[in-house]
Amino acid sequence: MKYFTSPRFFVLLCLTVGLANASCNRHFVLRKGGMYTRFPMDSTITDDPAFVRLYAPYKQQLDAEMNRVVGRTAVALTKPGNVPETLLGNFFADALLTEGRKLHPEAEFSFGTKGGLRTELMQGDITVGHLFELMPFENELVVLELSGASVLQLAQFAASTGGQPMAGMRLHIANGHAADIRIGGAPLDTARTYTLVTYDYLANGGDNSRGLENPVNRINLGKKVREALIDYVSGLSHDGQHINTKLDGRITTDE
Repeated sequence: MKYFTSPRFFVLLCLTVGLANASCNRHFVLRKGGMYTRFPMDSTITDDPAFVRLYAPYKQQLDAEMNRVVGRTAVALTKPGNVPETLLGNFFADALLTEGRKLHPEAEFSFGTKGGLRTELMQGDITVGHLFELMPFENELVVLELSGASVLQLAQFAASTGGQPMAGMRLHIANGHAADIRIGGAPLDTARTYTLVTYDYLANGGDNSRGLENPVNRINLGKKVREALIDYVSGLSHDGQHINTKLDGRITTDE
């Protein structure tokens, strides 16, 4: 795995920093008749031994941490695009809810999106690097208190997009619409307020999500989603358990 540690990356970084420090302007304008030199960022760039020696200790530390095994999955956690419920989505949503409840015990369900999960996890050892690849963003856990009407909107969004990762919530998709919506095993009550664990990207309107834009209350938990995933997997490993996520029918469809 490469975590931006190649010499080419550092050359590009140095050039970028140099340009950023060269001027306070927001942009550069190429003057008429101006001269420029093109620097191709490819295999023609050779390693600078002095520079390699400089960053080598940091790269070793980074590689050691990224290769650290935090757990193991007994099944491949995949996310085929043509089904409403996936093993990867269930794993992710279960992790959000479990770790979210440690910080906010009143949390009732969790929600994410398929697009936010950037890789699959193959059967076998799970390293810190695998979880960085799964969630490479700086997203943080958020608790939202939602009206029942907003939860209905969220369920309809999930149904209209073919199903999304969720835990503590179940629904049936019929002709692209959500039906038989249940939170914690009980039918959705639009007169109630519910407590959701998600992440700031979605809470801020990312992925064109619906139902999250007008929460009754919002609590930022101050923990990155990636850290929550690492803690979830590490916790299972500490208890002598492997990940053994199953498809449990939390999202069903007529098709």
